[in-house]
Amino acid sequence: MPLIKTEDIRDMDQSERKEKLAELRDELMHEQGVAAMGGAPESPGRIGTLKRNIARILTVINEENNKTKGGN
Repeated sequence: MPLIKTEDIRDMDQSERKEKLAELRDELMHEQGVAAMGGAPESPGRIGTLKRNIARILTVINEENNKTKGGN
């Protein structure tokens, strides 16, 4: 899974972001479960990529929340 561009995340509406976030968290949980059971992951960098994508989405969500609250 490639990194999701921040620009693409900003183009999503709020419900799409939440759906994508839930999907990525489910994938991350699955990959971590496979790794915890001693299984070999299909792609070793996948967990890191999933974490970065989740962080990017959360960052955009937090920025949007701060804008609506009158933050900087």
